[in-house]
Amino acid sequence: MDGRTGQNTPLYDQNAYHDLLRRNKAVVCALSASYISTFAGYPLDSIKSRLQTTKTAVSIPRLAAMVYKEEGIMGFYRGLWIPLMTISFVRAASFTIYSRTKEYFAIHDILYKNTLVDVALTGGIAGAMSGALISFGSAPFELVKVRRQLEYSIAASKGISLNKAPGTLDAVKEIFKANGMKGLYTGFPLHFVRDTTGTALYFLEYDGMRHLLGRNRSGEQGPTPSWLPIHHSLVPFVCGSLSGVTSWAIIYPLDVVKTKVQQRALAGEKYRGPFETLHRLIRGADPSNPKPLLAGMVRLYRGLGVSALRSITTHGLLWTFFDMTATYIDRLPSTPSPEPSTDYSRP
Repeated sequence: MDGRTGQNTPLYDQNAYHDLLRRNKAVVCALSASYISTFAGYPLDSIKSRLQTTKTAVSIPRLAAMVYKEEGIMGFYRGLWIPLMTISFVRAASFTIYSRTKEYFAIHDILYKNTLVDVALTGGIAGAMSGALISFGSAPFELVKVRRQLEYSIAASKGISLNKAPGTLDAVKEIFKANGMKGLYTGFPLHFVRDTTGTALYFLEYDGMRHLLGRNRSGEQGPTPSWLPIHHSLVPFVCGSLSGVTSWAIIYPLDVVKTKVQQRALAGEKYRGPFETLHRLIRGADPSNPKPLLAGMVRLYRGLGVSALRSITTHGLLWTFFDMTATYIDRLPSTPSPEPSTDYSRP
């Protein structure tokens, strides 16, 4: 209590708190949305990794039943704490780079006409920069995640029977012991190309779709077009889901090759380059008896169905909660400002 006024002194300055949220809106929105979407989509991501590395075709329900029988419900969440732990870095940094790049383009009037081409290109360039820079930090964590998801298949390739899979820290120690810090970047070139290309396509498509569905350059959502008269609250989910599915489908073969290269390296097997790995995935291991091209392509896209479902869930929820949080922050009361400013950074 303030003795001079006889009134209770607030524990914090509400205006300063609101200003802090506004200054760090991209970070706050990315964190809150990512935790929810990552937890919801992680079991599907785990099944996807297993489908990509199995040598024989198996249905998703059967594989899920096998995982549940051998590892229980926690088998679907093996390695979950890795993306949850690193989400504060990856998502926050990614959306910050993406938002700041768009803001820079707006301030310097680069590709800032209110046309579909300019909007999409701005999002694509911002996404490429974001994906390229973030890949240096995310590569080790994704490698450990793949290791945790594929513990049993890696052990089987070594002729080891696991009663209980080692923990995450044990997995990191084993990778580091075998190849040092370099081991944590196993498959990094493929990871870099995948993240740069995939993130560029993802944001290019998302910003382009949002423009088509009525959002203007300042970030305000207008009426949706007559050919898709949906409620404005569904726009982020629809655009997030479609951009997530289509961009992922384009780079999916690259992700399959990356996962396979990493699996062989983690199992201590002979190294095969990306092109050799791709050729063997499509045509098989026996050059004298190659598999039919169509059958090979089907194998290359094994797990795409569950991956598409994961993308719909993860990216739809991500943008829905991102938009909800951004709207909440935009509506917070603020102290009067002498000069109103335009929010260029809103995704």
